[in-house]
Amino acid sequence: MAKKKMMADVRTPAPPDVNSSDPGPVPTAAPPAKPVKGEDLKLGDTAPEIDLLDQSGKRHRLEDYSGKGVVLFFYPQDETPGCTQEACDFKANYDKILKKRAVVLGVSPDSADSHKNFKKNHDLPFPLLVDDKNRLSKAYGVWDAKKGIRRST
Repeated sequence: MAKKKMMADVRTPAPPDVNSSDPGPVPTAAPPAKPVKGEDLKLGDTAPEIDLLDQSGKRHRLEDYSGKGVVLFFYPQDETPGCTQEACDFKANYDKILKKRAVVLGVSPDSADSHKNFKKNHDLPFPLLVDDKNRLSKAYGVWDAKKGIRRST
């Protein structure tokens, strides 16, 4: 199973310009490599595997998005002011992100029911993944044992 490199590395050294009409090169899967975990994760490293259920119980794995960029954003809690603003900012730019051949996935430790309500209340067009055991948050180095998830993209 091929592991995917982080989105910014497979496109260009700089983040993609979401205002550009040129979608740029199509991201490709990285050659198989051992993923890096936690705080050691750096641009160009093989991304840790994603294997979580969303608000509707649908399973999402990194390999499901082969050939696409993945915008993965971590947030601590549904319906808090900062997290709601972050999710709504992704919603506002969603069409631009799709034109870049990328997908958006939100991740928090909240339950599927909480995610369903959050998604519905704010008409969010992307899946919200349930990381109730914080495995993905830890793998990407955004989990703080004292404070929980640090908002990160």
